Amino acid sequence: MPSVPAGPTDLLFSLVVPTYNERANIEAFLRRTCAVLSREYPEKYEVLVVDDDSPDGTWEAVAALQGELPAVQLIRRQQERGLATAVICGWQQARGALLGAIDGDGQHPPETLLALLTKMQEGADLAVGSRYVGGGSTGDWSALRLFLSAGAMRLALLWIPEISGRLSDPMSGLFVVRRAAIADCPLSPVGYKILLEVMGRGRIERVTEVGFAFDRRQAGHSKVTW
Repeated sequence: MPSVPAGPTDLLFSLVVPTYNERANIEAFLRRTCAVLSREYPEKYEVLVVDDDSPDGTWEAVAALQGELPAVQLIRRQQERGLATAVICGWQQARGALLGAIDGDGQHPPETLLALLTKMQEGADLAVGSRYVGGGSTGDWSALRLFLSAGAMRLALLWIPEISGRLSDPMSGLFVVRRAAIADCPLSPVGYKILLEVMGRGRIERVTEVGFAFDRRQAGHSKVTW
């Protein structure tokens, strides 16, 4: 099983962005995210885009931005696929004491990262962006998307019932975890269940949530399916 090394950690924060066919969204997302993080944490963060060799050339769009956005790093995977394993791949190469994950389609507002990082600096082991606590919403999701999300959460709570009292949104893809809480823990992620893997296998004591409103996808299609 893969694991995240304990260090070295010469940055405060490493944010991993798993991508597949997000060329139409990625430039605006990266510019917005770097602008947000640079206001509060200049030169203390990195953004690692882990692209699964997108046929639409997402990785090419990221590479073209690197000269302008020096905090952005590109990892192009050509033999593997999967959101959760992409996040682990990024964390394995990250240099931050705090490790984050966020979608690259613009539906997770990067401004929420500042609130999550504040919670981490106050002592949390894991800070999660939630659509189901105060200030959170699912936006304009369709009835089908709401049904699929609710079903996924019920399955998650059946799989690891002990998290039901600790997280309102166990399928969230927007969160920050302390590296020390997952360092050297065996991780076996499948599909989208990276947060469940962190909760189930990490040394997570203090958990906190921050509400966020799910934004509208600007281009492309959701990858959530039956």
